[in-house]
Amino acid sequence: MKVFVTRALPEEALRRVREVADVEVWPEEMPPPRETLLQKVADVDGLLCLLTDKIDAALLDAAPGLRVVSQMAVGYDNIDVAACTARGIPVGNTPGVLTETTADLAFALLLTTARRIVEADAFTRSGKWQTWSPMLLTGQEVHHATLGIVGMGRIGYEMARRGRGFEMPILYAGSPNPAAERDFGVRRVDLDTLLSLSDFVSLHTALTPHTTHLIGADHLARMKPTGILINTARGPVVDQVALVAALQAGQIAGAGLDVYEVEPLPPDDPLLRLDNVILLPHIGSASIATRTKMAVLAAENLVAGLEGRPLPHPVNAVNH
Repeated sequence: MKVFVTRALPEEALRRVREVADVEVWPEEMPPPRETLLQKVADVDGLLCLLTDKIDAALLDAAPGLRVVSQMAVGYDNIDVAACTARGIPVGNTPGVLTETTADLAFALLLTTARRIVEADAFTRSGKWQTWSPMLLTGQEVHHATLGIVGMGRIGYEMARRGRGFEMPILYAGSPNPAAERDFGVRRVDLDTLLSLSDFVSLHTALTPHTTHLIGADHLARMKPTGILINTARGPVVDQVALVAALQAGQIAGAGLDVYEVEPLPPDDPLLRLDNVILLPHIGSASIATRTKMAVLAAENLVAGLEGRPLPHPVNAVNH
């Protein structure tokens, strides 16, 4: 059997795949170009891919022997799951292992944006700091402030846990989560109410047609002028043009972003010229331990599919 892996992964994961198949790993930092990917999958039995790889019907047609697609990510909006299912190809992802790491990053963004940490670091390094000043680089309080969580799934639940540590009243919008209500005293409200009452709004929802531009101009207008938006979910959940306008106008106080509508962020993007937004390069799950666990989980999904066994973490249901 033959497998193509679209980026270099920790050896622990690759070793598991090499036990059952011949493995070719794309060695470059950048993802394989589209035409290269189409060529590489022509004779493979398995594909281990990332969010940067578009797995659509055309690619599946170019891979007549493909038996399994395993993605090293929780989200899979880059994969045409319906097309895979129609061809009897199981798709796997890596849920669970990145939950707490991503929640850590989201709360770090909240703290960093609220207290203007990046601005303060740049101010200090630039030599502008001349004296202690009563209102120098003052930011927003975090403790006791209201946290609004959009999407109370695994990561939203862990975000609520962190918010409770700061004694934050917590609202959430989305599907009911009785466990979060019981464990952290969170209160479920509609999205408009959440936006108008929250000091911090943190997005933790999957990207679907329903959630694309879930946060648009009208929603941003409902936020407090002191409000801060945090997005570690998917870029298109937010209308980025509307967000830029809101930040430029001071309609909201700031934003902390790890994801964008176009990734990587283009060098001429207006977000790069704003001081009231913190921009990270999609590193929500980027701890050594978590990325290694994700890679191993993706490898286990891949091996199961190659051997005709049910995937440990399937996205779709196919007949083996």
